[in-house]
Amino acid sequence: MNYLNPHTTGTDHATEAVNAWHNRDTADPDVERTDHTARVLYEVARERSRQDAKFGPQNHPDGTGPRQAIAIGIGHMGEIADQMRRATNAAAGRLPGLEHHGPLTWRHVLLEEVFEALAEDDPAKLRTELVQVAATATVWIEAIDRRLAKLAAEGTPA
Repeated sequence: MNYLNPHTTGTDHATEAVNAWHNRDTADPDVERTDHTARVLYEVARERSRQDAKFGPQNHPDGTGPRQAIAIGIGHMGEIADQMRRATNAAAGRLPGLEHHGPLTWRHVLLEEVFEALAEDDPAKLRTELVQVAATATVWIEAIDRRLAKLAAEGTPA
């Protein structure tokens, strides 16, 4: 199967990001490139290519904003984002007295980012939130890979 080149997305934001990546030593000294992150992002780019091949171009409405409700009726996106932020802070120990939320998990972190994105109706801010969702999913994948590598090194089945 031919995969799409992730560097030819046709958007100014994507072009800026690619240029910043290639010129990162001078453009953004705080960004440290890791081979592992690059591999994970390559997997993400391949999956995007598979999605395009399977579904074709997708141009759905965003369906986001603080007043958008989830179909299952648990509340508006803005309210859910606030609840997820509170649950994440409680699990992280930043809200004393609410330790019943259990330990901080990737689920907390990712869902907080997802619902913050879903609560956003400004396209530029939504884009920023979605980059945060992608980054959070990427770091979670990297954490899983580290865990699996450690188990393999110990000879423990996954």
